[in-house]
Amino acid sequence: MSRLAQTHGLTEIQQEILSTVRDFVDKEIIPVATELEHRDEYPQDIVDGLKELGLFGLMIPEEYGGLGESLLTYALCVEEIARGWMSVSGIINTHFIVAYMLKQHGTQEQKDYFLPRMAAGEVRGAFSMSEPGLGSDVSAITSKAVKEGDEYVLNGQKMWLTNGGTSTLVAVLVRSDEGHPEGTAAHKSMTTFLIEKEPGFGEVRPGLTIPGKIDKMGYKGVDTTELIMQDLRIPANRVLGGETGRGFYQMMDGVEVGRVNVAARGCGVAQRAFELGVSYAQQRHTFGKPIAQHQAIQFKLAEMATKVEAAHAMMVNAARKKDSGERNDLEAGMAKYLASEYCKEVVEDAFRIHGGYGFSKEYEIERLYREAPMLLIGEGTAEIQKMIIGRRLLEEYRVQG
Repeated sequence: MSRLAQTHGLTEIQQEILSTVRDFVDKEIIPVATELEHRDEYPQDIVDGLKELGLFGLMIPEEYGGLGESLLTYALCVEEIARGWMSVSGIINTHFIVAYMLKQHGTQEQKDYFLPRMAAGEVRGAFSMSEPGLGSDVSAITSKAVKEGDEYVLNGQKMWLTNGGTSTLVAVLVRSDEGHPEGTAAHKSMTTFLIEKEPGFGEVRPGLTIPGKIDKMGYKGVDTTELIMQDLRIPANRVLGGETGRGFYQMMDGVEVGRVNVAARGCGVAQRAFELGVSYAQQRHTFGKPIAQHQAIQFKLAEMATKVEAAHAMMVNAARKKDSGERNDLEAGMAKYLASEYCKEVVEDAFRIHGGYGFSKEYEIERLYREAPMLLIGEGTAEIQKMIIGRRLLEEYRVQG
């Protein structure tokens, strides 16, 4: 166990879970991650291993067959997994957000039907808000649901769907004007639909097409896709929570815990970059001594370690606040913003420490260098985080009179 990024006050069960996950990462993920990533290959054996460990049900209540653990436990597991290969944490994250949204907002029938199979990893979740040309402006969604009898007909195109191909359940946010008069605020006329589908690409159910994987700079292995709905018919009992117009709030609740997850990913990738940098600095010699003995490199290591420690502390604080039942959008936004920015900086310093070898695909740092930028835009860009933080601070520090 490293000296950095320790979490105090964990129960024996939490420590045992984390120790098991770290052991799995060291033995099953790190040795194969770079090779799989270069081939852009889905890590099926790793996913099967995580399923056996029960990680797909980590936060699903015990009554539905899950482990019933806290957001903190989950975030610390994500940190460990991202330390091994960030793409694997993405495979779990979307599943976890959908399970969380079902647990918090689903009807009893929806919980009974989906959660036990999600806990077992049989049903795998993905969620979709974004659309082409939309970016972070969720209020501009154009995908639409129109009610016909006891069904809804969905049309539209969604973008940046993590696990779009491998998932079997997608929570999709669309506009539904039913019961909401013209002029209703955009966020009050959105609904989340629970769409079941076959895994794979092409037409995965009548009216629903997953065109194929988007080719990306990094974050490979996990499939990122579009989703196209053409007269897709969904029964009314698959409206999340059974009531239209609640989708925006449900999705934002899911994204709030998702931001803690992205912060945890940033912490994990930064830890791995530090490990690689501090190890290489002690092995590489210049001018007759290891480069770790040069003050310039020691300064880099000191800055990197401080950033790793600070990001971890903020991520843990955001998770604990949500677990206590308090609002944590400010803390989650700060943690996501800081952890993703620091991750990029720590990875770049480790890259510089490696010198020319950092540019070689033989060295793990090359992969991390391509992965880190995704954290700057995933679950809301750094600029969006700063907007959220700024607004919340003005609420908290409003001048009276």
